[in-house]
Amino acid sequence: MKRIYLVIAISLFVVACKSSPDKSTVSKNGEIEREWVEEGVTKNYIFARGMGAADQNLDNKTQRMATSRNAAIVNGQYNMLSIIKGIQLEGGVTVEKAMETDSLLSTKVDALIKGAQVVRTEWTNDDGCVVVLRLPKTALKDMGLKVLE
Repeated sequence: MKRIYLVIAISLFVVACKSSPDKSTVSKNGEIEREWVEEGVTKNYIFARGMGAADQNLDNKTQRMATSRNAAIVNGQYNMLSIIKGIQLEGGVTVEKAMETDSLLSTKVDALIKGAQVVRTEWTNDDGCVVVLRLPKTALKDMGLKVLE
């Protein structure tokens, strides 16, 4: 159990550091930058970045790019869920705690994350993909969650 909390804490740390979705993650020569800063939660949006590797056994470049993009989106959604679960609500609880007691809320949050907008897509020279997802904070408020600012 402690291992799970450690993995979650590390994931939140990595994801919650600050960055700009306008800055490139992939360098001009097609390599992933060695360092970037995550945006996390801003005044109006929640951002998450996802990375996906291409299946090098596929002969078709388009298939490699499509599968890596799909993998990057799923990874980005997972990272966004980690961020959202850590958001503080009025009353001193986190979204994660609220989801534990309300299965309908859990379903709504999952659907909300699946609807996050892809605002940046970049491919590496080996057809891997990096995406940036964005979700308006108002979407949480529309679900009835009272998010602390």
